[in-house]
Amino acid sequence: MQRSSAHSGDRQLKQFSQGFWLALGTVVLIVLSASWLGPIAAFESARPPLVQIIPSGPLLAQSTNPSPQPLPPLQVHSLPSPLARWRDRANQGDYFDQIQPLPIGALIWSQFPIKVYVESPLTTTSTGATAKPESPAQVWTRVVTQAVTEWQAYLPLQLVNRPEQADITIWRSPPPLTKGAPKPSDRNYRVRSAETRYELYAQQTGSTSPVLSHRCKIWLRPSQTAQYIQAAARHELGHALGLWGHSPLQTDALYFSQVRQPAAISPRDISTLKRVYQQPTRLGWPLPAATVPLS
Repeated sequence: MQRSSAHSGDRQLKQFSQGFWLALGTVVLIVLSASWLGPIAAFESARPPLVQIIPSGPLLAQSTNPSPQPLPPLQVHSLPSPLARWRDRANQGDYFDQIQPLPIGALIWSQFPIKVYVESPLTTTSTGATAKPESPAQVWTRVVTQAVTEWQAYLPLQLVNRPEQADITIWRSPPPLTKGAPKPSDRNYRVRSAETRYELYAQQTGSTSPVLSHRCKIWLRPSQTAQYIQAAARHELGHALGLWGHSPLQTDALYFSQVRQPAAISPRDISTLKRVYQQPTRLGWPLPAATVPLS
């Protein structure tokens, strides 16, 4: 086991806090993202990660030097029923070795159903006898919703009407630019067609301690054919549901790039997802008492 000195611990905390800021009672900063076009970043730490607690509301201005606090210890949740029943009788294997390690452990859900919001165009009632063809926005919503339905066979998902109700939101928009991202004028620029990001927050559950939770945002570029939009939605939902990595095989939905004939969700995708949900995580567990703000 790698030993960690006080100085190396400071370096770990500095690296960690650049990406992980937990704001109790408020939305937090974006943590990591997975893009349709390439590999994703990963962080590893030999010690339990620390997080800077930023009080919400008026106390924010008073907290100029918040103390680092630990996250919940790694623990294993029970498998959701659909994954517990899953068997790959053809023994096609998985790509679990491609899943990226994260300081929070496995990026999984423990409260079901997982609520999903799909951006929808404003609808108007037509009094005409002839049905109008679908608009591009309606096609986008339809095929993205179909992708959600595909994953419902393996994890309990529920479509909701408002984004504030959702654990996962899917937006009809190109992925937002991030600091340091390549510009269209750059020689190596490649258009990103889709991206998934997650963020951490403390979920208050009644009188008990807040639970470390996460939510995901997915952006899907609308200027694609319906087939590729659905494939991108299928792929990004795989990330949001826990497959924080890419498959090296084109026959898997989580293949790292677009292909001419996009793959459906494969047995390898589900076998990998099942192994991910068998891993320990800090998500879904109560925050230590030291991280709970005083009343």
